[in-house]
Amino acid sequence: MDFKRYFGKIKNKNEKPEQKPETLDETQDNIVQEQESEIAKQVDVKKTLNFVDAKKDPHEYIRRYLMESKYKDWFNRNYPNHTIYDAVGLSMSDYLSMKRELFPESETINEEGSNRKEKPVNTNFKPTTTHETKTSFDEFIDERILLSHNAFGDKEMKIKILEVSDEIAPLVTKFGDRVKINKIIVTIKHLQTQQIEEGEFDIESIEKELAEKRHYTSTNRWVPTRDIKNGYVTNSRHTALISDAAALDYITF
Repeated sequence: MDFKRYFGKIKNKNEKPEQKPETLDETQDNIVQEQESEIAKQVDVKKTLNFVDAKKDPHEYIRRYLMESKYKDWFNRNYPNHTIYDAVGLSMSDYLSMKRELFPESETINEEGSNRKEKPVNTNFKPTTTHETKTSFDEFIDERILLSHNAFGDKEMKIKILEVSDEIAPLVTKFGDRVKINKIIVTIKHLQTQQIEEGEFDIESIEKELAEKRHYTSTNRWVPTRDIKNGYVTNSRHTALISDAAALDYITF
């Protein structure tokens, strides 16, 4: 056996082939090629939704989405977390270009709308009809604030001022402007029968009579001027004005 040949083979087997060191340009080229391959893989991996047919042009789905309201409602209802262009593998620019292609007049409409906003509005107009108002807003009184109802809700009452006192209201800075009422006219309407009762009450003399007979009085005849509307007292003051008359059974409400 030729030992020299045998040992030579073993030596060649154990020795690794020398590799030439790569240059800087070759290293950069390899990195660029690897990045390009990864990007290409990502583009190929871009998924579409299950209803998309790969054999069809994806632009047709966008066209149908823009043109057919039923198809648009179906897509938005079944895929609320997706856009139509993402679903078919396209971008927003593809969607906008398709929209401009299908609806070119939308741009002109927007331009016309902006032009309209820029135009000054002519406010120098004249009313076509003229008429004199019977009641100004300041003089208008809501009738409901003048009416009070009894506990059963079957009677309405209005109180009109007939006479006021000349006394000067005390503590004007605290309670404001007030007037002291001497006489009133009370109108009561029975809602079931539509019957109306009306009577004049001298609440000043009734107050004195109650003080003599019962040794007390609960009437507060001082009424703020803001609670007097066109000669009538607002419903918030009705109870205070008729309390003594009700205590002496002059009025039942």
